[in-house]
Amino acid sequence: MTRRTSSASNEFGRSGRETDRVRVGLLGVGVLAVLFVVGLAWAKWLPYVDKSLALSDSGAWDGSAIFLSSGDPGATPSLAGAWQFTSDYFLAVWKAALVALLIAAGIDALVPRAWLLRLMDRPGRLSQSLTGGSLSLPSMMCTCCTAPVAVGLRRSGVPTSAGLAYWIGNPLLNPAVLVFLFLVLPWQIGTVRLLVGVLLVFGATALVARWLDPVTEPSSSSPDVPETPALRELPGRYLRSLVRFAVVLIPEYVVIVFLTGLLSGWLSDFAGLDQSLGAAAVLLVALVGTALVIPTGGEIPVLAALLAVGAAMGTIGALLITLPALSVPSMVMVAKAFSWRTTLAMSGAVVGGGLVAGGALALML
Repeated sequence: MTRRTSSASNEFGRSGRETDRVRVGLLGVGVLAVLFVVGLAWAKWLPYVDKSLALSDSGAWDGSAIFLSSGDPGATPSLAGAWQFTSDYFLAVWKAALVALLIAAGIDALVPRAWLLRLMDRPGRLSQSLTGGSLSLPSMMCTCCTAPVAVGLRRSGVPTSAGLAYWIGNPLLNPAVLVFLFLVLPWQIGTVRLLVGVLLVFGATALVARWLDPVTEPSSSSPDVPETPALRELPGRYLRSLVRFAVVLIPEYVVIVFLTGLLSGWLSDFAGLDQSLGAAAVLLVALVGTALVIPTGGEIPVLAALLAVGAAMGTIGALLITLPALSVPSMVMVAKAFSWRTTLAMSGAVVGGGLVAGGALALML
């Protein structure tokens, strides 16, 4: 009789612990959902609705390329220009960067790892890329702002293909930027961006993961936090994660953006390169575009200016993909989470996508 009572008591205890785990998990997911919806509505969704309405009336982009903050294209690097570029850049992205840190910490500290893996660790890398890329669509972040979230996903054990797709899906398939492109530039440019973006986000990410991880990644990559904390531990756990992300990522982010700004005026003299370098100009522009950093939609004034001066379509197509997709600051932030090999392989795929886009636009326009 005592043995039966003990067994029933153990079963009741396990059931109670499972119920507590579910409650804590649901609370964590709920908090993350609030951060996601409120934060993105403030930083992205509502401003983009206003921007779309304004562009539909005017049909022209208001504002110049951020590279002009550091001087005219081709300007000699200067500390004053780098500081101005850095100030203008963070003025444009600070809201999204703050929301990204809050969301990244929520993924890292609040969401049960098993639940996250059940959502994103699909059978097959293509399915993982489809999941990660689809989840990136509502975030609408630039490549640097989405980097902390991608790091948070990888810290939780999300597969490489899903994490990569989320990382580059944000800038390349941003629904708002696609709308902007169709409103202010020739329709062929928006179409090429969409098609090449789909190939990179859903295809190239799976191929990169398969090439560098020939054996499927185990789902047991251990995050460095307990699986199921007590309810009272959630606030402290979230704050520790937020501080860790901020302390690690913000300093390197600021420093590398400053260094990029130091060179951006000199590197952004894209007009006329096709006349002096011929076909090699497209490859050079694709490489430079992958390194430079811009806020969301920052490629649009660059493309509009190049169209106005009659630049080659190959140059415009290369920048259409490489400028938003990646940047040196973003790559540095995610390199530890994905590994440098994976990060550089993804950057190579983006350069290739830029060349494809350049060739497609040269045929279409």
